[in-house]
Amino acid sequence: MSHFVIGDKVEVLDESLKGVVQEVDGNWVTVELEDGFLMRYSTSELIKTGHQLSVTNYDVAKIKNEKEIPRRKRPNTLKPKEKNAPKMEVDLHIHQLVQSTKGLSNFDILNLQLDTAKRQLDFAIRKRIQKVVFIHGVGEGVLKEELHYLFKKYDNIKFYDAEYQKYGLGATEIYIYQNS
Repeated sequence: MSHFVIGDKVEVLDESLKGVVQEVDGNWVTVELEDGFLMRYSTSELIKTGHQLSVTNYDVAKIKNEKEIPRRKRPNTLKPKEKNAPKMEVDLHIHQLVQSTKGLSNFDILNLQLDTAKRQLDFAIRKRIQKVVFIHGVGEGVLKEELHYLFKKYDNIKFYDAEYQKYGLGATEIYIYQNS
């Protein structure tokens, strides 16, 4: 049980009331609440506040070491889903490629997107990256068709719709054969 003295800051348990001890009479304490009212409480209904607990970093580390349970390290194994995860994503949304589309026609935008796709595809082939997802969005389907036309020019790749759960209908995944 806490020993209360006049001037202690206290809070009432089970209620959101705070105040300052004004009088102590055995197990009864008179508290002036924040709103100015005087209330009488049993010492078991009050808790001192305003005291700061001093704990050093050393104390914290000691407690942490005592409570720490040694864990076995698991080897980093790839889950089947991760083995099939694409290695590279290319977002062809125009706002990802340029700061502003001001002054660009639809033709300019499409050519910028296609140039980016070709550059990234060539990069993936050079770096021997097997899977690339091109995020083109749904829209009118013009970019998607142009991308498919571009991909057909390459002998060493196949392409298909990317994972629906992740990209919806707005992405095409390509697989690059590495045997050449």
